[in-house]
Amino acid sequence: MSSADPDTLMRLAAFAQVRRLSKVHDHLTRKELSPGFNFNGERIPLVNPQRGIFKPRQMRYLLSIRTVIPSPGKRIWYDDQRMVHRQIFESEEAVDYAFMGQDPNAADNRWLREAFENQIPLIYFLGVAPRCYQAMIPTFVSGWDAKSLKARIVFGTPDQDELTAPQTSRERRYALRTVKQRLHQASFREAVITAYNGRCALSGLPEQRLLDAAHIISDRNEQLGQPVVPNGLPLSKIHHAAFDAHLIGIDPDYRLHVSERLLDQNDGPMLEALKQLDGGELHLPARIKDHPDRDRLAQRFEQFRTVT
Repeated sequence: MSSADPDTLMRLAAFAQVRRLSKVHDHLTRKELSPGFNFNGERIPLVNPQRGIFKPRQMRYLLSIRTVIPSPGKRIWYDDQRMVHRQIFESEEAVDYAFMGQDPNAADNRWLREAFENQIPLIYFLGVAPRCYQAMIPTFVSGWDAKSLKARIVFGTPDQDELTAPQTSRERRYALRTVKQRLHQASFREAVITAYNGRCALSGLPEQRLLDAAHIISDRNEQLGQPVVPNGLPLSKIHHAAFDAHLIGIDPDYRLHVSERLLDQNDGPMLEALKQLDGGELHLPARIKDHPDRDRLAQRFEQFRTVT
């Protein structure tokens, strides 16, 4: 890629726009992606809403690929979430990306091949919930197989200066590990907040932009720390901080406990709001299978009792 090439300049403008959007939004939706990006006064699309492989007419090479999470149907979408993401979590260096249709010579699939042959950096819009994406920049096509109707995808690191594909196994592993961490955090948050209808499990606060997905058992625990809804709680920033500091505890019967450290203090309405949680009950999701796991709560509550 030549830095003076028009295609390269447009690509860099697209990357810059998507990175700006990603800094502002927890995930990207059609609302953020539809305006595209501006290049020399012209609006250029970032995606084709109807297709996963996209090359703008103004560009020589492929710009973006996309993987979607199915919209809700008979099953809640996050029940199938691990199936959609399993390949990424189980892979070590690269992942497969399916061709469009059965004809390897179709235009979309030729774009994948050209990106492979010329090592073109792409944007991978990776679904974390229905119509919600994390943008992985840069992404590269590292293989193209007409027989299997699949391309191989590798990732660069988000902060790398040179838009070149990783050359060693160690670089590819490191980059994919970074993608896994982002996917874990984003998909876990979306699933947990959706299960609780977008409200804080302690206060009922309905503003999703102020909510975190808190782990009951930390993801450092390989046995119980999985990113599944029964191991998560949607908490506002202040409640999340208090829960992590063991200033608020939740027992296996979903009752709330506030530490003596907070109960003994008197200093303003925010503190009083936290103190009033003592003796209350957790707001639970509608589905029983989404309720917090009692064994995990019991283990975490023991930590609360030890600290307090």
